[in-house]
Amino acid sequence: MNKNISITALLKPKGKSIKIILFFLAVSAILLILAANSATAANIAFPSLRIGVEPGENPEQVSVLIQILFLLTVLSLAPAILIMMTPFTRLAIVFSFLRQALGTQQTPSNQIIAGLSLFITFFIMMPQWQEINNNALQPYLEKKISQETALKEAMIPIRKFMFRQTREKDLAIFVKMSKSEKPNSPEDISMTTLIPAFVISELKTAFIIGFVLFVPFLIIDMVVASVLLSMGMMMLPPILISLPFKLMLFVLVDGWNLIVGSMVKSFV
Repeated sequence: MNKNISITALLKPKGKSIKIILFFLAVSAILLILAANSATAANIAFPSLRIGVEPGENPEQVSVLIQILFLLTVLSLAPAILIMMTPFTRLAIVFSFLRQALGTQQTPSNQIIAGLSLFITFFIMMPQWQEINNNALQPYLEKKISQETALKEAMIPIRKFMFRQTREKDLAIFVKMSKSEKPNSPEDISMTTLIPAFVISELKTAFIIGFVLFVPFLIIDMVVASVLLSMGMMMLPPILISLPFKLMLFVLVDGWNLIVGSMVKSFV
């Protein structure tokens, strides 16, 4: 009886063996189908890709290609242009300092700070962009001026805005490091000199505003820490008690209206 059972168990296929047999059957069927349709497969046209440099038939083709390449380059540098040549730097840094002074950790979040700074930047730069649209973009689209003239006209309001916010000391150091001739007028200063000087001035202004914002909240933290220390509450974090007082102070003085309004007026 035991001998019959063992022979039957050996003859019965296991699950793994069945899977292997089915796999080989499927592969055999696929090979047969491919062999039968080999004549049809030979007539199928597969796409090919070719990259090369060929001579242009006329100068207009080369000009269009250069314009497309220039446009793609500008689009890739658009975030840096927006950050470095607009009030975005000052706004984002001041809002980050304000969040740290309040001690609210990640509230408001980085996305909210970036979005608020971006829309306030659009609001501040709206007069310059309207001037660019009227004097450069629309005449260029109507083919009244050339591309070079449009670029020069577009940079005029941007340069005026940057010169108003740039300190002479910061501008002088970059003019000196560029080893160029002493400029007789603002028009003689290149953008490669003006942009870093503008960024340095914005960083300094943002840090000054951040210091002023920290002072009242720092006083609240010191008062709360002194009170807790005098009461013997050594294990209670002072920031846990001072946070509601700082939020109450910020709301009572209408902090967002005061800070945003002051910063927007500083650019006008």
